[in-house]
Amino acid sequence: MNLDLRTMMVMIAVLSFLLSILLLVASLHARGIRGLRHWSMASLFISFGAGLAYPALTPQPGWNIVAGASFLVIGSALQFLGIQAFKNRSCRCGLLFAAVASVIGVSAWFTLFEPNTQLRASANSLIFAGINFACARSLLIPLASYQRTAHWLTGASFAALGLVYVARAVSIFSSPAADYGLFNPMPLNPVMFFAGSVIQLFLSFGFVLMVNYRMAAELENLAAIDALTGAWNRRSLDLECQRLLARSARRKEALAVLMLDVDYFKNINDAHGHQAGDQVLRQLIENAKRQIRGEDYLARYGGEEFCLILPCTNEKEAHCLAERLRQSHATQPTQWQGQTITSTISIGIAGSDNIGLNFSALLQAADTALYRAKQAGRNRVANFSDISLLDLGE
Repeated sequence: MNLDLRTMMVMIAVLSFLLSILLLVASLHARGIRGLRHWSMASLFISFGAGLAYPALTPQPGWNIVAGASFLVIGSALQFLGIQAFKNRSCRCGLLFAAVASVIGVSAWFTLFEPNTQLRASANSLIFAGINFACARSLLIPLASYQRTAHWLTGASFAALGLVYVARAVSIFSSPAADYGLFNPMPLNPVMFFAGSVIQLFLSFGFVLMVNYRMAAELENLAAIDALTGAWNRRSLDLECQRLLARSARRKEALAVLMLDVDYFKNINDAHGHQAGDQVLRQLIENAKRQIRGEDYLARYGGEEFCLILPCTNEKEAHCLAERLRQSHATQPTQWQGQTITSTISIGIAGSDNIGLNFSALLQAADTALYRAKQAGRNRVANFSDISLLDLGE
């Protein structure tokens, strides 16, 4: 197969330029996703680098080789920065800047002052390999299954491109100096350029896939979260409870359901305004999230009422947590526009050790216990098991 270097350079430049525009447009519609603009600029610089290399396909390369290498290494550096931004990680850029400066310095010295194509190509290939391996290391990490495919595809592509650069450096350095030229029609060059071009496409596809998965996850999260409080919403509660009940049944574990309600919430809205009431609800949820476990499930059931599902917890253990939540909320007034708003909550508890693993029955029992807590004077916790049969018949 005859691989023409000029054609490949043009194709790399055009495809990278088109990808840059695509990612820039995507960044305008996905403003919450960081790294897109870094990657867009990276593709643009790679496009310029490949374009500048096109007129250098002559026996006497000059300043355009230096500029082309500079654009390419800046593009690679921006890819690394884009990955770190995408993962919301800070980046220590000292080594990265050193790598960029090294490529520019090596290219300028061995092109314009002490021409030596072999040393220039070998040194630059190793530096490019290092940057690509750093990108691969940032992506080839344990992840949730829905993220793993995109991250590992992109990371594996970076690792493969790094290996291509290492193979190129070794091949160039081991070749007789008189036999090697960067654009000589020897088999090594077109094969390396072709492999690099294909892998670059895989890199771009992988990153777009990463962005797609992130956007899908964020949309799913938005559909499951209550916008005001940050707790799960009623729809997600209905879906999640079935999973938690199935797990409890499979493991033969207890499960408790708590219903929480802010006492006299209408009075708070009337006295201080609905925005103040919203702040009371937000503070309640923030405080609750600090005290519950990661496996517990807190959802807004409706209005000022919330449902808390506690896996591996019986009614007595749930009562201890409920008392902490009640006391904590009562002793932490809400500050709103210079006003101090004191509020209390009532909590009803039902456990599977008394009701069984039926969510509707647990929910109804917890709601009944909540009603009893309010009847008894509010700002208290009531267990469904403590309600006598006579009380239930009233």
